[in-house]
Amino acid sequence: MDQIAAMRAFVRVVEAGTFSRAADLLDMPKPTVTKHIQQLEAHLRTKLLNRSTRRVAVTPDGAAYYERAVALLSDLDELDGSMTRSQASPAGRLRVDVPSSLALYALIPALPDFFARYPDIQLDLGVTDRPVDLLAENVDCAIRGGERLDPTLIARRIGALPLMHYASPAYIARHGLPEHPRDLAQGHRVIGYFSARTGRPMAFDMVRGEESYELRLPHVLATNDSTAYLAAGLAGLGITQTIDAMVGPYLETGALVRVLPEWQAGPIVLHVVYAPNRHLSSRLRVFVDWVAELFGSGGAYRPAGPALHLPVRAPG
Repeated sequence: MDQIAAMRAFVRVVEAGTFSRAADLLDMPKPTVTKHIQQLEAHLRTKLLNRSTRRVAVTPDGAAYYERAVALLSDLDELDGSMTRSQASPAGRLRVDVPSSLALYALIPALPDFFARYPDIQLDLGVTDRPVDLLAENVDCAIRGGERLDPTLIARRIGALPLMHYASPAYIARHGLPEHPRDLAQGHRVIGYFSARTGRPMAFDMVRGEESYELRLPHVLATNDSTAYLAAGLAGLGITQTIDAMVGPYLETGALVRVLPEWQAGPIVLHVVYAPNRHLSSRLRVFVDWVAELFGSGGAYRPAGPALHLPVRAPG
């Protein structure tokens, strides 16, 4: 039973005085109105209306139910109307947590478009690779990479970011270009990345068609921050494995060079996550929809604007 539809039908019958008139006002067949009333009475286990050939009369229980139903439906209509109005121009403060690389190279360059659409939203952007406790830290939503998500959170997939491999010209001048993943274990250096939550080092994945390698290589430097990771690559400390969105400007200037271009890793699957008991306000809904549009829901990230440049100079 659609209880809201049944309540609306009951209220309209009481106010119209007949089933036929109520059906006309509701723009539905009379048998459908009759079915709604029968289902509502069966659900409540009480008789709401006394029917005659010409009119209907409200029972005492029906009269009491009518008063409460009118008030409830009025509140529901007011709520729907307020949400529609706020959806047209959502406003207020929104706290979002984003990994540093996505913030610097994808989200922040695209924010002028977001604020042009929603000028009344105040965005508080937490930028960290450390997983935050959404409830304890009063965060409305967060963008997370990877498939291992907290099962207590609601997650919406928004895109996928392929990983490629890069090194600086200074590094290549000293160590040469690897021709195969096996070469990385012979005289090459990689920059390590470890989880900010567990401290566990990430594997250096290499995939080409049906071939794949999961390498656990020694490193001279490892970090738990993606921006620091990129800075280490620019400084010539080793080969990095990162997303195209971060390195595009450095490829154009020659500060980084793609290595092993036929091999890639990932992709990193992106989700927006929020707590199930978090009120999904209009400003949160429009932000989640906008982020899904930015990253192309279900697809790969397409750069939305100019990336920021790190003030890092390679040695040489």
